Amino acid sequence: MKLDKKDLLLYAVTDRYWLNGRTLYEVVKESLDGGVTFLQLREKKLDEEHFLEEAKELQKLCKEYKVPFIINDNVDIAVEIGADGVHVGQSDMEAGMVREKLGPDKIIGVSAQTVEQALLAEKRGADYLGVGAVFPTNSKDDAKEVSKGFECGIQIEKFNDIKEGDILEAYIMEEIKR
Repeated sequence: MKLDKKDLLLYAVTDRYWLNGRTLYEVVKESLDGGVTFLQLREKKLDEEHFLEEAKELQKLCKEYKVPFIINDNVDIAVEIGADGVHVGQSDMEAGMVREKLGPDKIIGVSAQTVEQALLAEKRGADYLGVGAVFPTNSKDDAKEVSKGFECGIQIEKFNDIKEGDILEAYIMEEIKR
């Protein structure tokens, strides 16, 4: 599956913190019904067996909606179920190694907080960048803020005039070009 920019218009990342008694499946289905165009399964606390089971269920649901389904960090589970791709952070497997395991047709996203990280991810085969957190967050303990004015020739809006509490309109600027 090749990455299509329009798939990134409403990119959802799962987080059990916000379930409020509902199942992840229910919340993902509601999100897909609401227009989500790309889904990343992010599970930091599930054991492998339950992660695999959940990944299979959500992958099937995403296929029904024709929405790309990627796995956060766990390349082995992504390979096992044939997920559409993987998103990795700076402390995970680097993009070139992920590409070797997944092959040329899968989607690879990489989190970047600096220009150098973004350029290296591009060089190693990333299809898109996750840039953030722009502000500190309670939902991700290890989140590091992006430096203000982050730009690297990949048409990313400057953050110089943004302050916490602003309501931001998001734009998909441009997929990384090789």
